Amino acid sequence: MRLRIGIDLGGTKIEVIALDEHGECLRRERVATPQDDYAATLQAIVGLVDLAKSSVGADETGRPPGRKCPEEGTPSSHIGIGIPGTESAESGLIKNANSTCLNGKPLRSDLQRLLGCEIRLANDANCFALSEATDGAGAGAAILFGVILGTGVGGGVVANGQALQGINGIAGEWGHNPLPEFASEIGDHDRICYCGRKHCVELYLSGPGIAHDHTHAFELQNQPHHRHGSGTDWTAQAIVAAASAGNALCEATMQRYERRLARALAGVINILDPDVIVLGGGLSNIERLYENVPRLWSPYIFSDTVKTRLVKPMHGDSSGVRGAAWLA
Repeated sequence: MRLRIGIDLGGTKIEVIALDEHGECLRRERVATPQDDYAATLQAIVGLVDLAKSSVGADETGRPPGRKCPEEGTPSSHIGIGIPGTESAESGLIKNANSTCLNGKPLRSDLQRLLGCEIRLANDANCFALSEATDGAGAGAAILFGVILGTGVGGGVVANGQALQGINGIAGEWGHNPLPEFASEIGDHDRICYCGRKHCVELYLSGPGIAHDHTHAFELQNQPHHRHGSGTDWTAQAIVAAASAGNALCEATMQRYERRLARALAGVINILDPDVIVLGGGLSNIERLYENVPRLWSPYIFSDTVKTRLVKPMHGDSSGVRGAAWLA
């Protein structure tokens, strides 16, 4: 048996999965991500890998007991890790991670030293896209764009079954393109992303982004006791629920969100012309997006017809960790 181990390193949780060669899940566990602590993050990953191996009887190389590798000393499986950033091809250090304690760190080499085996590293959105293209909602698609709409915004591209990295390691990073035409829609000027740029897509389409947008609109309405009391404790989930219940201000927030998402994805379609776009992350559970966004994106797309499908992920929140395992 070839054991595939995947790790999804997120801002709030770290998850491990062990798959057999047919993609069947043998073990899946998650722990909270240590906050702003690189050393503790390394140890958490090592602990999860050890747990996954021990649960299926694999030895320290990833081989089940008694099994020999095709070549002596070559492990029967590698470990794939999805991270919220990317590895610099020049320095080997992590860059562009919104879990900022990873930036500037030699994550791959540190983990290879601690685990004693080869590590395959990829952006978490690439892992998500690879999972959905391999055996998920986009299986068989020639070109798939996978979207992460969560704490941050990311994207991954899979073409003919291969996740694209790009020469700079940033293929699919649409979350850090600017979205200027909607930036001042409600007078919210000069927003700065953690990356140092203004008006990144991530500032408006992430979970914290929609909460910020709603709070700002709420404050403009001078409603200091609007349902939650202060206006600062709204979450994306609360906004969606209140919009469904008829709250006009929340409905306006959702409509702004859908227009922005449609415009941002239209730019992706104009460049990649994907067969399918799969939404992932916590905001992918908003059902209204799948009907409303395709209805709104057509005016921005350079085609008389738009056949690109917008779909939910087949594997839900385990797509990222499954894609990490498929890296192996």
